[in-house]
Amino acid sequence: MTTPVGVDSILSQIKQMRSQSAMPMPTPVAPVGQGVDEVKKTSFGGMFQQSVDAVNQMQQTGAAKASAFEAGENISLTEVMVSLQKADVSFKAMVEVRNKMIDAYQEIMRMSV
Repeated sequence: MTTPVGVDSILSQIKQMRSQSAMPMPTPVAPVGQGVDEVKKTSFGGMFQQSVDAVNQMQQTGAAKASAFEAGENISLTEVMVSLQKADVSFKAMVEVRNKMIDAYQEIMRMSV
């Protein structure tokens, strides 16, 4: 059974977009092989701020690609939709993290001392 030529090009585009879609990971708190004095200290707030900035960047990229598509620039609809979906999924994940943090805070506040 042979596959149409268009399917191969679509699969290669999907693989290319998948490799480009990786969110930047925050720097590790304790890299392997380093002593305690050499470890770069990263606060929770700093890591959370990096994540919020990454989500914001994805949303801005999606909006820019949508505007470029609307203006008639040479950008595919597939690329625009994938970019917007990545922004949507990352935003929903960030909201869920926020909800879990609020639940944890409320649970701690209910604890008796």
